[in-house]
Amino acid sequence: MYEHFFQCPHCWENISFLLDPSVSFQDYIEDCEVCCNPIHVEAKFNNGQLIDFQSKSIGQ
Repeated sequence: MYEHFFQCPHCWENISFLLDPSVSFQDYIEDCEVCCNPIHVEAKFNNGQLIDFQSKSIGQ
């Protein structure tokens, strides 16, 4: 597993998600561990290396 640190698009706290580098494209929704708001995550890996990561807020 690969731990990626980033800023929550809702509360701006530094958080991390665990990503699986064996899956080349990941697109899912996960809640922020601080504010519990949903975050749309897209991650792209190439040969086990993270090449793109995007996190977007989901309006409630």
